[in-house]
Amino acid sequence: MATRSADYDFSQIEPTWQKIWEDNNTFQAAAPGPQPKYYILDMFPYPSGAGLHLGHCENYTITDIMARYKRARGFNVLYPIGWDAFGLPTENYAVKTGRHPADVTKENVATFRRQLKSIGVSYDFDREVDTTDPKYFRWTQWIWLQLFKRGLAYVQDKPVWWCPALGTVLANEEVIDGKSEVGSHPVERRPVRQWVLRITAYADRLLAGLKDLDWPDSTKRMQEAWIGRSEGSEVDFDIADLPGERLRVFTTRVDTLYGATYMVVAPEHALVPRLTKPAQQAAVDNYIKAAASKSDLERTELAKDKTGTFTGSYAINPANGQKIPIWIADYVLASYGTGAIMAVPAHDERDFAFAQKFALPIPQVIAPADGSAVTLPFIEKGGSVVLVNSGECTGLTPAQAKERLDARFAAQGRGKATVQFKLRDWLFSRQRYWGEPFPIVWVSEADYRAVVAAHGSKLLVPTAPVTCTIDGTVRYALPIPESALPLQLPTVKSYQPTGTGESPLAAIPEWIEIWYHPATGESVPSSQPQPGAGWIRARRESNTMPQWAGSCWYYLRYLEPDNASTLASKQALNYWGVPDLYVGGAEHAVLHLLYARFWHKVLFDEGVVPTDEPFRKLFHQGIILGEDGEKMSKSRGNVANPDDIIRDYGTDTLRLYLMFLGPLEAMKPWNPKGIEGVHRFLRSIWREVVGEDGNLSAKVVAGPETDAQTERLLHATIKKVTEDIEGLRYNTAIPAMMVLRNHLQKADRVSRATIRAFLQILQPFAPHLASELWDRLGETTPIHTAAWPVADESKLVASTVKLVIQVNGKMRSDAMVAPDAAEADVLTLARADAKVAAHLDGKTLRKVIYVPGRILNLVVG
Repeated sequence: MATRSADYDFSQIEPTWQKIWEDNNTFQAAAPGPQPKYYILDMFPYPSGAGLHLGHCENYTITDIMARYKRARGFNVLYPIGWDAFGLPTENYAVKTGRHPADVTKENVATFRRQLKSIGVSYDFDREVDTTDPKYFRWTQWIWLQLFKRGLAYVQDKPVWWCPALGTVLANEEVIDGKSEVGSHPVERRPVRQWVLRITAYADRLLAGLKDLDWPDSTKRMQEAWIGRSEGSEVDFDIADLPGERLRVFTTRVDTLYGATYMVVAPEHALVPRLTKPAQQAAVDNYIKAAASKSDLERTELAKDKTGTFTGSYAINPANGQKIPIWIADYVLASYGTGAIMAVPAHDERDFAFAQKFALPIPQVIAPADGSAVTLPFIEKGGSVVLVNSGECTGLTPAQAKERLDARFAAQGRGKATVQFKLRDWLFSRQRYWGEPFPIVWVSEADYRAVVAAHGSKLLVPTAPVTCTIDGTVRYALPIPESALPLQLPTVKSYQPTGTGESPLAAIPEWIEIWYHPATGESVPSSQPQPGAGWIRARRESNTMPQWAGSCWYYLRYLEPDNASTLASKQALNYWGVPDLYVGGAEHAVLHLLYARFWHKVLFDEGVVPTDEPFRKLFHQGIILGEDGEKMSKSRGNVANPDDIIRDYGTDTLRLYLMFLGPLEAMKPWNPKGIEGVHRFLRSIWREVVGEDGNLSAKVVAGPETDAQTERLLHATIKKVTEDIEGLRYNTAIPAMMVLRNHLQKADRVSRATIRAFLQILQPFAPHLASELWDRLGETTPIHTAAWPVADESKLVASTVKLVIQVNGKMRSDAMVAPDAAEADVLTLARADAKVAAHLDGKTLRKVIYVPGRILNLVVG
């Protein structure tokens, strides 16, 4: 119920309504039924110790306005919140302080939850999820097992950042300019055993699915570029002095093969040790070491100085039989294509620069069809160019040459036309404690085969076993039974790095080395006697899953967060489906969205979900900058604290002002000078409804609206606000409400019905004030349950309009006329007007300019 405040005391009003909403579970989504649904979702927040900032407030206000609006339109709204709480920052904090990451997470979540409630968001907190909750990550592990079963998870040594001084593996964000963020120590690339997910198996579907999504075009383009589909050719080059050995390349320009004068392999290429001649060994070793300290971005930067070293070996160009040198250069990545390229310097800018630096041949093999001279490198491709100096392909177009060479190499068993993707398989391991444990154990081959023979039908095992070498012994990955999920982290006293590159879990022998029962998933430390028959020796996986894991599927768990038998029932999945609107920052435009789409498509293939895309409609909110136009940061001193603004002006003012700053998708600098105007707007609405004595204002009268102009403006505002909310144009909806407020201030009396409708359209934006005034009006049902007002189009058509009457372009009078009044009629009316007639006497009417419903201009002389 309303407060007893006579003034707009937001510090009393807002906490009162927040408590009412919390006590009554006001925004709890109803169970699936006949009511139409609307599922709106914010991108998963990470509960950092810093708490909410203005960017969070903008994001969550955007979705809250839509959720409140959709409820008023009769939808059963699912609007949940949860916490993406595993991850590196919390573990680093635990390492520094010695506090358990779970305790830190609970504190941070409590802070975020309190702050979210303070900005009035209408989340269904009963559906709250937390990725660190065993009841949640049980299903993260279950989904991973489906990937494992389908052969989409495998183990491979992959290069990661290693800091010798700190004795630990670092994430990309912990490495700055080739040095550790902590301590500024030199880092290097080191191969470490990693779990990898075969996302490339879904590359075509991930690319094709983009066309039907209602996403920003820029985001679609970024995803397309990341997937990077290229049609080209694979070609095998023989290696001189290594009989039977071949070097495979992928090229999109096989037609230029006659112009290949050298080859380049990545420093990490598997053939490098065999290609390197003794005379080049020292130079190659030094070069590989230097490359290990560079990121992929640094290595492939087009503007960087080209570096490389000769291996001493030669390949045989299969087009012309010529020997060409094999170089090592860091601009070629082992993770892209085959890790080797053929270099055609006359027709590639990067190869041209490299060849010039190291004095390598640059023969031209592509030329304009008209024979005109060109400057190298010449990059043209298509029907306007032909091959030159290219043997059997001379005179052909690039397309014709490609077709001929592909056929020739296919017949020789050394090549074929193929498709490559820039997308690499997803490195899915972290050498960390604070993450989901992998639900597998490593066992011997004999035990693996015996267990699969005995229990294979109950275990999610892939067709081809996953193996790796641990301590010199080949081990087989055996999934734990679904009944044994969740596999939880052990309680530890230290989260310090092991110094070997392995996770802190590797330093807990009683958890890692175990006796294991394959049928039940039970385990005991291997230091104990074997419990009985059927128990086998096993080693747990010491790596943990990345933070991405829990955020790949969280939108599904919101449907039924307490379901213990499945991640969500068929009924819930079929009713709620996937989010109707997904809102979050553009910084997640690639990886989060790509990874979530991959997992969703796998679940679709498993028959778990009814759709093959998780997010049909996506919206990116813009960034709130500091007053100086720079990104807000404590180091710049330009951070605006939402708690301070709420204290001084109230939550509704903050919400309204954030939406008023500009288009939601735009980058906007924070300008506190304008907030006072928004606050005055809300105060003036209060005073229109509440008198000085705290009772209903005397100007608010019962009955329907009697003033036609007020009624017309009200319905025009309802129409405008409705369309703007639907179109996510909140910044233009607010001025429309301000215009209506201005009109009501000038009126001597306003009907209760008009105030009622005004409060309803204001409610999504300023829910505390609207709820308070709604109660003051004497309404007995909550404002959020009242049906959204509908604009009456007939009220928008005025029976009369004000016509401006000018003489020689200067306004002399006005008159109320029908919108479609005839020119003769308004001319008669103008001549009868004394103010106009005074300027017509004794003059000749030379021209009449008439715009119906707007202006009549009489030109006299």
